[in-house]
Amino acid sequence: MPVRSPVPSTSVLVTGVHLDWLSLLALACQLAALVAYLAGVRRLAAWGRPWPRSQTGAFIAGLFVAAYATAGGLARFQADNVTAHVIQLLLLFDIAPPLLAFGAPLRLAVQASGRRQGRVVALARSRVLYLLTRPLVAFGLYMASICGYFLTPVYGLSVRHPVLMGYVELHLLAVGVLMWAVVVARDSLPGQASYALRFGMVLAGVPFFALVGLTLGSAGRPLDAALDTLGDTRSGGDALWALAELFVVVMLGYLFVDWAREEEKRAVRADRQLDAALAAARAASGASLADGGDEGTPPFARD
Repeated sequence: MPVRSPVPSTSVLVTGVHLDWLSLLALACQLAALVAYLAGVRRLAAWGRPWPRSQTGAFIAGLFVAAYATAGGLARFQADNVTAHVIQLLLLFDIAPPLLAFGAPLRLAVQASGRRQGRVVALARSRVLYLLTRPLVAFGLYMASICGYFLTPVYGLSVRHPVLMGYVELHLLAVGVLMWAVVVARDSLPGQASYALRFGMVLAGVPFFALVGLTLGSAGRPLDAALDTLGDTRSGGDALWALAELFVVVMLGYLFVDWAREEEKRAVRADRQLDAALAAARAASGASLADGGDEGTPPFARD
């Protein structure tokens, strides 16, 4: 007989912690990333090149979301509540990654690396990173990971093997960062996708989220009969579909605003170039008239 999935209480979700050796390792890595990022920001400030506060805040927020997902109260239910686990993974591959990507850590590393800049630039321009950040590759890894986890036996294996669960969380965070780094386009990636392609990547995720959400939401048996109830499985599917689609709307809004600002900047640059060209043409025309008028004046008139 399947056990009933526990219902997370609000107090546990808000104040609870999940501290095992894997979560402690994740927290240590996140703390190291925070220290390195802030050190880069401080180094640029010392050189008189301030780093945007919005990007620093976004990166810190992304690390906080990832820390909560791996060691907060929500993580305590990752192995026995499908709905809580779905929300946990959504934080890891849909919320934390775009915040981290907006922080542009690679561009910060390039600018703040000093003597080691050559090595960092070589990494940023490496063929491996170029391949992984191709729009189709990043999108394919992202969607294949989500579908493969929930629609194959990997879920059942992960809830029984903590090391595999830790790898799944790390993997989804990594592919999420690749995907959203291409969409957000704030970092020093080898190439930058057009706005049309970035809009397409976000929209193309809708049917995949719908597939996974509907499959779980209309399931005829629990995702794992030994751990989950059918109601919990269906609730997890509904949560995945609804929250993922809501996030798609948010990202489309972000892209639209970003595109509108870029078009406005281009219009301003075009106006300035046109004004400069007209000013140069007027100056050249005035000089030509002045030279021509002087040459055509009779000598007695000039005297």
